[in-house]
Amino acid sequence: MTIYDVAHEAGVSVATVSRVLNNTAPVSPKTKQKIMTVIEKYQFQRNALARSLKKKETRTLGIILPDITNPFFPEVFSGIELEARENDYTLFLCDTMGEYERETQYLYMLRERQVDGIVFLGGRINLSKVEQNLAEELQTFAQRVPTVLVNGSIPGNPIHRVCVDEGAGTEQAVRHLLALGHTDIAFIGGLEYMTTTMQKIRAFKKVFREHGLTVRKEWILYDDFSLNAGKRQMKKLLHMSHKPTAVLCVNDYTAVGAIQEAGRRGYSIPNDISIIGFDDVPLATAILPEVTTVSQKTELLGRTAISILHKLIQKEKVKKLTVIEPELIIRESTAQL
Repeated sequence: MTIYDVAHEAGVSVATVSRVLNNTAPVSPKTKQKIMTVIEKYQFQRNALARSLKKKETRTLGIILPDITNPFFPEVFSGIELEARENDYTLFLCDTMGEYERETQYLYMLRERQVDGIVFLGGRINLSKVEQNLAEELQTFAQRVPTVLVNGSIPGNPIHRVCVDEGAGTEQAVRHLLALGHTDIAFIGGLEYMTTTMQKIRAFKKVFREHGLTVRKEWILYDDFSLNAGKRQMKKLLHMSHKPTAVLCVNDYTAVGAIQEAGRRGYSIPNDISIIGFDDVPLATAILPEVTTVSQKTELLGRTAISILHKLIQKEKVKKLTVIEPELIIRESTAQL
């Protein structure tokens, strides 16, 4: 059945049926009910492909992320999905597993499928030094397909970005520990060549300088972003002759690993050591003690990315950078020294 068949059976014009389907103009309740009766009788559905060809839009968006098993990204995706649904978009979710070659493959696939826009998280946009070919490739795609980067950037011609101020969040966390009387503070986790790690380390050192304190180099321990990284680096800290009284972790995963390792070795959290995470994923409240952390407001982050992308697709003017302020969430894993 086509829209013409619906119009014929309901005894109205095709334009009237279109107004009801697209809610573009008022139609009398009586006429609308006649049309809806025919639609329900035959379970009529609009042809999405035909509509996309006519409007030159597919109402689909591509979401490229590096690791769906990292709880931060599903939390952001939840906000993305909610906002996309409200704006009548369907999503293609592309998990690159941290491989830049897969990012390239997905970029070409999404362009082939003629998505209306792309949201890009992690991977190459979080590198402190991006290879020129990777940067230029993404810039080229962004010129052809509306693109929004989440918590990352590419050097050169700026692409629209939305990010949480991770530096400000780190400053909040360090000041919280200082207010509790801690000055022997370690930082663990995060790859040294990733911007998310560098931003936090810079902010960490900045607050120490402001308070006339010295950062102990041996207490800055880089690693990946996993739970096991938290365990490994906490083990190293606890083997040192001079141990910190507080530990700031690159994310909640490493914080949970650190708490587990400390507990396994007989240390009480927070009585012996205070620990702070970052991100505020559900895992932070699934362990005892519940983790003090910095919220990246993941749902808002995802929703904002889609809101910006939608405006770009509609050719509205949007500022290049949108910054979301983080929030310190104080729970049970930190205490007065």
